[in-house]
Amino acid sequence: MGGSRAQVNKQHKTRFASKSSRNLHKTSEKSRIGKTERNVAKGARAARVQRSKMLREQKRAALLKEKRASSGSASPPRVIVLFGLSADVNLNSLAEDLLSLLSPQGYEPAFPTVASPEYKLRTTVLKAPHGDLPTCMEMAKVADLIAFVASASSSCEGRTSDYIDSFGSQCLSVLRSLGLPSTVVLIRDLPADMKRRHDSKKICTSSLASEFPEDCKYYPADTKDELHKFMWLFKEQRLSIPYWRSQRAYLMAQKVDVVADDSNLGKCTLLLTGYIRARSLSVNQLVHVSGAGDFQLSKMEILKDPFPLNARKEQDVMDSDEVGDAEVLRSLVPDPMKQEALLVENVPDPLAGEQTWPTEAEMAEAEQSQKQKKKKKRALPRGTSEYQAAWIVDDTDEEESSTDDEADGMILDERDSGYPGQDDNNYSDESDDQASIRDSDGETDVDSVMMEGENLTKEQLENEIRKIKQAHADDEEFPDEVDTPLDSPARKRFAKYRGLKSFRTSSWDPKESLPAEYARIFAFDNFNRTQKNVLAKALGMDQENNDDCATAGSYARLYITEVPTSVASKLCMHAKTIPVVACGLLQHESKMSVLHFSIKKHDTYNAPIKSKDELIFHVGFRQFIARPIYSTDNMNSNKHKMERFLHPGRFSMASIYAPISFPPLPLIALKSSEGVAAPPTVAAVGALKCIDPDRIILKKITLTGYPQRVSKLKASVRYMFHNPEDVKWFKPVEVWTKCGRRGRIKEPLGTHGALKCIFNGVLQQSDTVCMSLYKRAYPKWPEHRFPILDA
Repeated sequence: MGGSRAQVNKQHKTRFASKSSRNLHKTSEKSRIGKTERNVAKGARAARVQRSKMLREQKRAALLKEKRASSGSASPPRVIVLFGLSADVNLNSLAEDLLSLLSPQGYEPAFPTVASPEYKLRTTVLKAPHGDLPTCMEMAKVADLIAFVASASSSCEGRTSDYIDSFGSQCLSVLRSLGLPSTVVLIRDLPADMKRRHDSKKICTSSLASEFPEDCKYYPADTKDELHKFMWLFKEQRLSIPYWRSQRAYLMAQKVDVVADDSNLGKCTLLLTGYIRARSLSVNQLVHVSGAGDFQLSKMEILKDPFPLNARKEQDVMDSDEVGDAEVLRSLVPDPMKQEALLVENVPDPLAGEQTWPTEAEMAEAEQSQKQKKKKKRALPRGTSEYQAAWIVDDTDEEESSTDDEADGMILDERDSGYPGQDDNNYSDESDDQASIRDSDGETDVDSVMMEGENLTKEQLENEIRKIKQAHADDEEFPDEVDTPLDSPARKRFAKYRGLKSFRTSSWDPKESLPAEYARIFAFDNFNRTQKNVLAKALGMDQENNDDCATAGSYARLYITEVPTSVASKLCMHAKTIPVVACGLLQHESKMSVLHFSIKKHDTYNAPIKSKDELIFHVGFRQFIARPIYSTDNMNSNKHKMERFLHPGRFSMASIYAPISFPPLPLIALKSSEGVAAPPTVAAVGALKCIDPDRIILKKITLTGYPQRVSKLKASVRYMFHNPEDVKWFKPVEVWTKCGRRGRIKEPLGTHGALKCIFNGVLQQSDTVCMSLYKRAYPKWPEHRFPILDA
């Protein structure tokens, strides 16, 4: 029955078959892809697998290298900073217990650095003095581990935590802004009973958990066994430091010496001895000594390590009288062709502004601009010839000629003048017609609008203005509002100010009327590109291990030249209580420019901070004195409004004259106290944002007047100016009201500065008429640059 009638089904197509394999029979033999070429996809997958494996191996090797560099025998000693969270904590006993555990044979009390063969670890233990914020900040900048010490028996009432007092809370917030390295919390003074001890530790941990990072560990630190457990865990811990510290080489001086320079009176050579950390330091680099300034190196010596992990070598060093007698292994001398020049300020060319004969390009540009002026259409009477039109003066020409009469005259941005959606000429004609119609009404006649205040004396005028301002101050606060002077013309008092049609869109030339200080600073054509090249150059120098570099972990002595003798003597005194840090500078970082910081007033500082007040800026390892101005940060405009004070609760931009520094870098701004002996207090915190001398910061003032007669769109305004010449001078500037009306000045009224205004809507009698004027503001050049000169 089957035979030819047997059912034949199609071959089943699996869902895993590719489209190319299903349609393979449709292609000819010549166009079919060879078997080896069809396996290209498989080869690409194998390449991806191999690349992923290679990246994993590179990361593993980098991690292993970092671990060896931080904990190996060639790494510098780890710096542990003990910080007491309250004044009740006894740091001296804890430091003695740690050092005796690490070095039972003894240690150097002046600079407690010990090498422990048992733990295979070298450690430097520093104690942060409670109440001295600048010293705590300097120690935190060089710390590999900050051990916050809490006392379980202490109780600080009225604070966020029972174990942190007011200074501890303030210092914690500052250290967070500075960038915290690896942190632990050591708990002391726990009860002897095991149950009470466990409960007390649990309570202390839960109370402090909100103040520290999530990965922060808590250790009891009363007995030797507990400290032994902590040190073993610390030895194996992978330490993390802020990113800004890994970009520059630095040295924390264990010894500070001074060598007199007979050839140069008042100068000397400063000798700093210590371990080079983070990166390799070149003898051709400039270095910054914290609080003292930027200097060049005359020589750098690589010394024998005074704290080796080998027990025999350690015994040899302990037998010696002084650590400073270390053997010199290698001496590095700077190359005059490669050494970075100590260039701080630009030397301006006095002939750079001289008038010269115009070039062909300038003459061609002038001809082109002249042709464009001829193409502009003007409303002229019918039948006027081109020769006659040349003698007709526009209103804008009269205004421009009047502004040229004064050297510091008003400059008005006339772009987009007039109201939106209206033509200038049509609007002026329409307003004149409306004025003529409304002038026929008795209420708007010029004679009836004359001010009753013309017969008042100067004292009566001031009292009346003061009463009106006091009445309007309760309604709304205007921080930019200023009074027009009575004894001098407003056109002279506000000669440097100009009006803007739109703060966001109106143009302002950043190169116009620059101060003399701008001839002393440097600017970048492309800052981002320069920063990228400088950082790549520094990374290449660190990886190449050149002959003029001392690698990270080396014990070296720096010879810093041309240091003032008074500064060197103060550094020797400070070295007993505060770390003296010298950090290597990147290319261009000694030159002055305009730096902008994102800054916020600190919560613990209640006094007002005014623009151009002197502050001590801690930017990374560097310290300098600056007098900033504050401004807003507008994202939609290239112009930013100046703020007279640093307001609490929000971020502002602080602009200063300072040496160039490449971000990211933290900022801690300190304010010197009125008392001579009192240390400076923290005033603001923030971070470096950019370097841009062309950033436009505008100071705004608002002149106010008050309507006396109102008739629909027109009003007579008094007390904005006090003579008619000022009204004519400021006539091109637009006026506005607090209720949202906008208008213009039509003409002066009388002889005491009253004026007639026309608005785009009906004006209320209780409204206030305002005029906004702007001028560009600049930071103030500091009288002295470094804080150690004031110490």
